[in-house]
Amino acid sequence: MKILSFDIGGTEIKYAFCDENFNLTEKKSVPTNAHEGGARIIERIMKIIKGCENIDRIGISTAGQVDSVKGEIIFATDSIPGYTGTKIKEIIESETGIPTAVENDVNSAAIGEAVFGAAKGFDSFICLTYGTGIGGAIFIDGKLFTGCSFSAGEFGHIVSHAGGKGCTCGGFGCYEAYASASALVNAVKEKTGKSMNGREIFENFENPQIKNVIDCWIDEIVIGLKSLVYIFNPKIIVAGGGIMNEQYITDEINIRLQKELMPSFRKVRVVKALMGNDANKLGAAYLASKIN
Repeated sequence: MKILSFDIGGTEIKYAFCDENFNLTEKKSVPTNAHEGGARIIERIMKIIKGCENIDRIGISTAGQVDSVKGEIIFATDSIPGYTGTKIKEIIESETGIPTAVENDVNSAAIGEAVFGAAKGFDSFICLTYGTGIGGAIFIDGKLFTGCSFSAGEFGHIVSHAGGKGCTCGGFGCYEAYASASALVNAVKEKTGKSMNGREIFENFENPQIKNVIDCWIDEIVIGLKSLVYIFNPKIIVAGGGIMNEQYITDEINIRLQKELMPSFRKVRVVKALMGNDANKLGAAYLASKIN
């Protein structure tokens, strides 16, 4: 079976071929140009598909809330104008006849980690990605839990600070306003007056000012995780996003989280996602492989 797997993000559309053993080959990417809107994204996807031969299945991981049964976007922010309501599965299948699976990006990443990565062998876990915002996914008894409207796992919008900072969702005090990678970047800029990305921040780790900001940010991560542990009682939490490659972060999260929990909840461990940028494409390919 030859699967063409996509990962539609805000910056890039990444894609690759996947064989029956889930080996990814010919990895490529094109700019998303998200500001041009959802219709243009679909045009780019279709151009790529029509330029490929002998495709048996198509898997798509995408930003936005996704009805994975209908394969359409339930809701997307204005970062991709006009994406809400886009019937991705219907469009692709009607134009190509190729069976297509569509899933939210964090859910796809969690499936990739469940089948191939850090959560392999665990029936129940939660997954969070720390980036521009905070995305989440929930696995219970070996199955992805999506809720009544395919939107479960929006961990970035649990309230960690009542009446706090404004959030892109329109609310106040959301977890991602304090604990996302973007929140760390913003906090460092407020403290030092310098604009740095995550890599640059950790290159300056020995700077006492910056280390203090990092430690305060890790405390914010733990605040949200503490609530999630008490709700789900997971054995592992898979933490993704490029910032989580820093070993200091996951080490400190585990140390501090253990101190915050009641003894009966302390079996939980936070582990780094293992599949990196391939997790989404692998998860989408796996779903596509299961289409009857």
